[in-house]
Formats: sequence, C-alpha cells, structure tokens
Amino acid sequence: MPTVISKDGTTIAYDTIGTGSAVVVVDGALGSRSTFGGDSELATLLAPDFTVYSYDRRGRGASGDTQPFAVEREVEDIEALIDVAGGEAYLYGISSGGALALEAAIGLPSKVTKLAIYEVPYDSSEAGVKAWKEYRAKLAELTAAGRRGDAVVLFMKFVGVPDDMLAGMRQSPMWPTLEAVAPTLAYDAAALGGDRTVPTERAATVTAPTLVMDGGANYEIMPFMRASAEALSKAIPHAQHRTLEGQRHNVDAKVLAPVLAAFFTS
Repeated sequence: MPTVISKDGTTIAYDTIGTGSAVVVVDGALGSRSTFGGDSELATLLAPDFTVYSYDRRGRGASGDTQPFAVEREVEDIEALIDVAGGEAYLYGISSGGALALEAAIGLPSKVTKLAIYEVPYDSSEAGVKAWKEYRAKLAELTAAGRRGDAVVLFMKFVGVPDDMLAGMRQSPMWPTLEAVAPTLAYDAAALGGDRTVPTERAATVTAPTLVMDGGANYEIMPFMRASAEALSKAIPHAQHRTLEGQRHNVDAKVLAPVLAAFFTS
C-alpha cells in the first residue's frame, strides 16, 4: 500500500489502478478506499483510460489524522496526491467529497486541470440552513462526548436513512468501521460550510473546466440537489450541468464512468 506525506506530516494512504492521465477520487462522508479504492467498480471502469488515485481521507482507514483539523489540510492532502501523480490531475468528488474537491480546485488552480462533482449537498433554503445548524451543533456535542455510534446515527437520520434500514446497519459487520471514522463527519461538515449554502462567490474563482452533476431520480426526494447543481454551474465560469437520469445519490458506476471519461477526454 503506497503512502504520501502531506504538508503537515500526515500520512495519506492511497491505491492506484490503470494507465493514462491521473484522476483523483474524493469520497464523501464515512467513505474510504474500501468504497472507492482500486478494486472498486468506478476505478476499474476508468482504469483503461486513466490512472485512478483512490485514497483514505485523513482520519480514515490507513491514513493519519494530525490535529488541529482544517479544510485547508485536506486540500494539502489532495495536493500531495497530485504531486505524486506528476503535478496535475483531474478531480472527481461525490457528495461532501465534491465540496472538498471544489475547495481543491479553488486552492490549486495550476494543478487541478478538470473538476467533476456529483450531488454536493449544499442547501441554501431557509429550512435547509436551519436543519444544518442544528445538525452541526448536535454532531459537535456527540463527537466531544466520544459517542461515535450516536454520531453515525445522527448523520444517517439527517440524510434520510429509514429507521428500519438503520437498525439493520447497526447489526451489520460494517457498523464498527463506520463508528471508527465517525469523528471525520465533522470534517465533511466543515467542507460544506457553516450554513451549507452554495458558495457562489468562491465557486466563481474556479478556473478549471467543470462538470456539475445530479441524479434525475433523486429530484423528488432531495430537490435541493438539483437547485444547488444549477447554482454551481452558473457560478463557475467554465462549467456545464448534467442530470444523470434514473440515478439517486448512490450513483451507479456503470452510468457515471462513461460520463466522467467523456468529460475528462473532451
């Protein structure tokens, strides 16, 4: 398992697969290389045309977690991976990982050559802002108390996981893994911002060509995803918006991979 040392001394573990231009995959809340690693379906589908870098974000898997945390440290982690890849790369970020990928595109304009993001969960509505602030306050309370399982439950309920499904998850072998990375939920919250509104002014500084995506089947469940995608694509100077019909937040790699490949090679 290769590793790279980030600017603050944190060890970042990663996988690579494939040949060609580098694509760094930035996963969302609770994700790790076990989700998007070199043997994942998305990485395998992209491998014939790209070198795919999948990594454990700090605090997850085999990566370190130097304190204090700041979103800038995670951008530095991405920069370290890009440097290993040769100094420039395409970025793909999903969910809150898309917010982090956006921050990397803002902070590393000479190194991020193209940016693709899928359903970054910004929500500028009054109700969305209120719910987000309540969630962050409760998350901070649970994290400070070391109540990792309760923090995961809070997150799952916030994103709409039904109680019966959540009960099953708590009995599954994956639950200890989720509890282990529960403290990093605060990192995803930080990437999305204090009120989770669409950061249009910051997005307007992105120089890389950008593809902003949302899922067509998710509109009735989470309509703010479409609104946020449209707002981002209007704010980013060289952006296009695409809805992947039939897809929900857990996008099918078989649908996503050809869209990413076409964008990155265009």
